[in-house]
Amino acid sequence: MKQLVECVPNFSEGRDAAKVDAIVAAIREVSGVFVLGCESDADHNRSVITLAGEPDAVAEAAVRGVGKAAELIDLTRQTGAHPRIGATDVVPFIPVRGVTIEDCVALAKKAGREIWARYRIPVYFYEAAAQRPERTNLENIRKGQFEGLREEVLRNPERAPDVGERSLHPTAGATVVGARKFLIAYNINLNTPDLAIAKQIAKTIRFSSGGLPFVKAMGVDLRARNLAQVSMNLTDFEQTPIHLVFETVKREAARHGVGIVGSEIVGLIPRRAIEMTAESYLQIENFSPAQVFENCLEDSLGSAAGEGAADLVALAQPFLDVVARATPAPGGGSVAALAGALGASLGQMVAGLSRKKKSLAAHAATLGETAEKFRAASQDLAEGIDRDAAAYELVLTANKLPRETVEEQRRRDLAIQQAFQAAVEAPLEVARKAAEVFEILGQLQSMSAPSMLSDVRVGRMMAATAVRGALENVATNLESIADPGFVSRARSEARSLASRIAESSVTASR
Repeated sequence: MKQLVECVPNFSEGRDAAKVDAIVAAIREVSGVFVLGCESDADHNRSVITLAGEPDAVAEAAVRGVGKAAELIDLTRQTGAHPRIGATDVVPFIPVRGVTIEDCVALAKKAGREIWARYRIPVYFYEAAAQRPERTNLENIRKGQFEGLREEVLRNPERAPDVGERSLHPTAGATVVGARKFLIAYNINLNTPDLAIAKQIAKTIRFSSGGLPFVKAMGVDLRARNLAQVSMNLTDFEQTPIHLVFETVKREAARHGVGIVGSEIVGLIPRRAIEMTAESYLQIENFSPAQVFENCLEDSLGSAAGEGAADLVALAQPFLDVVARATPAPGGGSVAALAGALGASLGQMVAGLSRKKKSLAAHAATLGETAEKFRAASQDLAEGIDRDAAAYELVLTANKLPRETVEEQRRRDLAIQQAFQAAVEAPLEVARKAAEVFEILGQLQSMSAPSMLSDVRVGRMMAATAVRGALENVATNLESIADPGFVSRARSEARSLASRIAESSVTASR
């Protein structure tokens, strides 16, 4: 990949996992685009999706995400702590490799025109893509939010969009598209529910009020946690590093008699930002990024094996580390999805190699089709890793909702039930796809070279394990669902899927 662009669209939905999953799926439809992360926040009612790839592919994926969000999100009914003017609120493009900020500006303009042409959603350009100086800053465009802008744009020409008519989409609002450097979304939670304190600290530290350069900040009410938050965007972490921001907020909080209970990073963060923080706090003299083990290892691997080569342990270890963390997700459901993806990948390998053998020329066409089925299944199951983790995160979020009044308790109970249903659907989908992989691998045996039968059998074992593991999660989560119809349908399908990978069908292949 010679050119690499990152895009971090923000969507005004952080409570309904099914809607967020649908948006992610629309983005993943574009070949050559990698979804690196998806983080949702129920208080903000906002999801941040990080994708990367070659420029045109990333732009197309972002545009499709905007379209799917317009189908699913109605801003006339949406509420949350985070300001917004659109179902897709902001779509920034960030240069990573082989691309300039000017290239990203051109990409933003192209994406903005497509958003209007396809979905009739008006577009504003910001940051480096801004067509007016005052629109460089996102907060100027977002002033008044959806409700205020919807009225003002009709009577004030200065608020007209850069692309599209002088009226917002009735339910999807408007979208802000731009190009910028790498931004760190960083939040600090205070040990007080007093929103006024968070707002005062935000005003003190943000650059527009005379505070720290390259810092944007606002106070946010985290009602589910009974805390106030200083929510920030750091637009140039090398000029204003994250540790300086933390210490400044800590000092200002102390002036108000409060402390910090924790901080969070939304989305991804450059390794260099962490290195700078470690260097500052530990006061390491003559520190160099080359002293970081992973940096040294990657440089050595690149020099020894050439670009594109990879150490298999280095590829697997990040996922193993994430699973090993003392957190509820990712857990068994994600591991089951990975097992299924590995089984499908083995099938793709066997079909691809078998297709090249002269002795199997009669099956070449079928093997080609089979390899494509395995490729698609492997990708779908790999996406199931994130879907399962995201579904359970929604359960955790729902359990944190307030329940002090009867109405709050009702909303919390409903959110918990919806979250557990999503936590059943995610592993059920893994089980469906893995069962299909299991059966196709069985068909592949008669078309494979004898030397690769062990790979086929291992693939079937992995697929069967994926089904069983996913169904374990289904059974566990069904215990928390009150809807008898839903429970009955899910259990019936689970029994059917289990019968498709019965032990006898595995051993019979040996």
